[in-house]
Amino acid sequence: MRCAEHVVAPSDLWQYYDDPPDGIRVNMIMSVDGATAFGGLAGPLSGPCDQDLLLALRGYADAVLVGAETARAERYRPVRLTEDQRAERRQRWGITDIPPIAVVTRSGSLPVSLFTKPAQPPLVITTAETARTHRDLLRRADLLIAGTTEVDFETALRGLRARGFRRILCEGGPTLFDELISEDLVDEMCLTVSPTLAGTKPSGRPGAPALQAPARLALSHAIPIDDYIYLRYRRRDADTGQ
Repeated sequence: MRCAEHVVAPSDLWQYYDDPPDGIRVNMIMSVDGATAFGGLAGPLSGPCDQDLLLALRGYADAVLVGAETARAERYRPVRLTEDQRAERRQRWGITDIPPIAVVTRSGSLPVSLFTKPAQPPLVITTAETARTHRDLLRRADLLIAGTTEVDFETALRGLRARGFRRILCEGGPTLFDELISEDLVDEMCLTVSPTLAGTKPSGRPGAPALQAPARLALSHAIPIDDYIYLRYRRRDADTGQ
């Protein structure tokens, strides 16, 4: 196990993630008040360093797993890798293919953005029932049938491994995370804590104001003790006495 015991430059953060597990690595972001999205999107919680990390993690994956709802909301597109990433993949694992987006869907409703590169079709993980009612998916995507009427995630994982996809990066959303956790299929969790207050759900009080954007905070300290990280965030305009 490697621990960062000193200040890590944003440009060096990827070095602490370059040993992906043989299994499912989950990458997610969460505000300090527990929200995983703002306005249905994770983007407002993110920042440049987090975005760079997401792109770096894709370079270590055989496939990028995502739920259809997240793929629609975030308008997922085929994965793009840098030349350096592609060279490293060839050197380390003998892989020349770019990881496909493996999207889990029960409805068969997918964003058109996933199909913008015919040479990189998505891998659609779905049910036999959905495959029968959405025959157009057979022409547009690689199908992995994992269940009759409900997606069986153990079957899906076996199917991914049979295709040679062993290092799986899961990017969301929360429903898919919950499914994988309940099946005890998560091998690694990469969590970015966003310095924001986003509200975990709308207020039930009539006329209550709603946040127009996440409220940004400043990190005062991050103290690791016995595998816990003790975080302290304060408003940027708070009097710190400094």
